[in-house]
Formats: sequence, C-alpha cells, structure tokens
Amino acid sequence: MNTRILVILSLLVGIGAVLHAVVPPILFGVKPDMILAMMFLGIILFPKLKYVVILALATGVISALTTAAPGGQIANFIDKPITALVFFALFLLIRNKVKGHISAPVLTAVGTMVSGSIFLSIALFIVGLMEGGFIALFIGVVLPAAAVNTLIMAVVYPIVQGILKRSRPIEIV
Repeated sequence: MNTRILVILSLLVGIGAVLHAVVPPILFGVKPDMILAMMFLGIILFPKLKYVVILALATGVISALTTAAPGGQIANFIDKPITALVFFALFLLIRNKVKGHISAPVLTAVGTMVSGSIFLSIALFIVGLMEGGFIALFIGVVLPAAAVNTLIMAVVYPIVQGILKRSRPIEIV
C-alpha cells in the first residue's frame, strides 16, 4: 500500500470526522452524515478495493464514535462498509461512461441515500421504532444530507482533482 495515499485518505477521514461532529442533530438525535462525502471522495480518487475497505472501516469507526443517534454505533459499523462497496461497484460501472464532474455528485447522492436507508433500517430495528419512523427520518434527515453531500462533492471534487494533478503527490487513477 502506498503511504501517500493512506495519508490522503486519513486526511479525508479527519475532515469528514470534523464535519460529522459539528453538524447538529435534526430529528431524534439523527444528524446528516457528512463524513460520507469524504469517504466517497476517497473512493473516487483511489478506486482500489484495498483502499475502499480501509476507508470504509475507518469511516465506520469514526462515525460510530461521533454519532448521537440511538443504535447509531452498531448501525454505522454495518452501514459504512456496505455503502462503500456499493458505491465502489457503481463507480466502477460508470467511471468510463460518464465524466467525473457529473458522476461524482450523482453517485454521492445515490450513495448517501443507500447509506441512510441501511443506517435507519438497522438503527430503527435496534431501537424498535420500525413503524412509520423510517419514512419521516428518511425525508427529514437522509434527503437533506444527500443534498448537502451532493453539493459538497460538486464543489470539492474538481478542486481536489485539480490540486492532485498539479502537485502530483500520487498518480490519480
């Protein structure tokens, strides 16, 4: 594994952790998961399974430590690796067919909704509020998080890609 890539991925996780920690809860202690945008950015920049797995595990641990949602710790441990692998598969399917500045925000929106669905399903099952709570939380928390993450990715992805191409700390795939 390339140490420079691991350092960049750890910086992305750190930025995501700060975003995740400072965002206030919206409904029932559940807050939009801003660390997802950084995880998705890391997957897009370094699309190799070994980096995706490391990034997903690190993101799951950090988001579990910073969550305030009831049942959120277990839900984050399960949600992040599944979401990362689904996002990675979707990215590999379309990366040669759609330009990066379009696919990155679109995949981020889809990935955030996948993550939110998995997280809410697990958390609500653990807490025991499966009746009616899912739809309200999906509309009230997941959809706004998807919109914010999409906006973040639309702004940050071209900037990071340009910086990495100019500075050449690593080869972008």
